[in-house]
Amino acid sequence: MYNQMVVQELSDDEVDRIFRALADATRRDIVRRTLVAEASVSELARDYDMSFAAVQKHVAVLEAADLVAKIPRGRERIVRGNPETIRRAQELLGRLEQLWRGRIERLDALFAEDPPSGPS
Repeated sequence: MYNQMVVQELSDDEVDRIFRALADATRRDIVRRTLVAEASVSELARDYDMSFAAVQKHVAVLEAADLVAKIPRGRERIVRGNPETIRRAQELLGRLEQLWRGRIERLDALFAEDPPSGPS
């Protein structure tokens, strides 16, 4: 049942794209910045010690993961963070945490039922 819930929310491919995209510090920073305020690719590029083309590639990876959207505005491309994808990833992590906590609780219950026997 758990896997069906995840498949309905995010496919394995989507999860892979999201977490690969977020594995890079520059991309995480771009997501943070564009969730707070939209920025052109040029504005983003000014703040990183890399070429404009490199920043464009980072944005493309984020866009492929649906973490940001590029919106044409005149000659510029405005980057806007996508909070919905962040929410969906957060829900996935929350479900994984619930599974983990459930296992810990079951282990705790097992230990409580059967105390170890020691020397008398």
